Amino acid sequence: MHSLLEITDIIEQHPCFNDEAHDRTGRIHLPVAPKCNIQCNFCEHRMCSDIQHPGWAARLLSVDEAISMVRSVVNERQSYDFVVGIAGPGDALANEQTFQTLALINELYPRIMGCLCTNGLLLEDKLEAITGAGVKAITVTVNAPDSAVAKNIYSWVKYRGTVYRGKEAAELLIDKQFNGIRKAVVAGLSVKVNTVLIPGINDRYMKKLAMHIKEAGADLMNIMPLIPSGKMKDYRNPTCDELIEARRTCEEIVPQFHRCEQCRADVVFLP
Repeated sequence: MHSLLEITDIIEQHPCFNDEAHDRTGRIHLPVAPKCNIQCNFCEHRMCSDIQHPGWAARLLSVDEAISMVRSVVNERQSYDFVVGIAGPGDALANEQTFQTLALINELYPRIMGCLCTNGLLLEDKLEAITGAGVKAITVTVNAPDSAVAKNIYSWVKYRGTVYRGKEAAELLIDKQFNGIRKAVVAGLSVKVNTVLIPGINDRYMKKLAMHIKEAGADLMNIMPLIPSGKMKDYRNPTCDELIEARRTCEEIVPQFHRCEQCRADVVFLP
C-alpha cells in the first residue's frame, strides 16, 4: 500500500491528474488492449491515424512492440519524465496484454509511472493484478450515479461470459464501478474518475454523481464533453458554458481536472 505522501506525489506528477503537470510531464499511451466488455452508446472503435478521439489508434501494438517503443524513448531522452498508460482501444482490464506490458515496464524501468484507464467493470476482480504490475494511478470512466441514468448510456455489459442488457446491465456496471473504486483507494491507488457529459441524459445528475465519487474516495473528477458518435452520433455535444457549469457545481464536492484533451489510445506527448 502506498503512503499518503506517495499518493500526493503521484497526483502532483501525473499529467492527467494535475493541471500544472499536464504540460511538463509527458505521456505515452500504448494501444495493446483491443477487447472491450461493455458497449457505450457514444463509443465506436476505429483504427484511424489522424483524428483526435478517445479509444482510437492507428494500429494495435504487440507487447514486444510496446516495450520497444518505451525503450526507444528512454534511450533517446535519457530521462523518465513521462508516464506510460494503457487506455485502449478496448478496456485495459479486459486484456491480459495490459498486465504483461505494464509489469515488464515496471521491471525494466521502475522509475516510470504506470497507469491505466478502465470502465471499472473488472476493477474489483483485477485489483491484485493491477497492483502486481506496479500500477500506481488509474482512471475509471463513470457516467452515471445509478442504473436509472446508466441504462440510457450503455447497450450491454459482458461479465464472466454472460451478456447483460438494459437496467440489469446498468445495475451490474454501477455496482462494480463503485465497489472497485473503493477497494482501489484502500489498496493505495490514486484514482481519477472520468465522466462524459451528455446533454439530456446525465447532465442533471452531475452533482449526485460527484457525491458518489467523493464517498467512494476518488481523488479527482474529470468531466469531458460528449463527442457525438456511435448510437449517439445525432446527440449534441455540451456547450462550453454547460461544461464549465458542470465542473463548477462538482468542484464544490470533489476536485476537478480541467486540462483533459480526450487523448487517443496511442497518444505520445513528450514536452
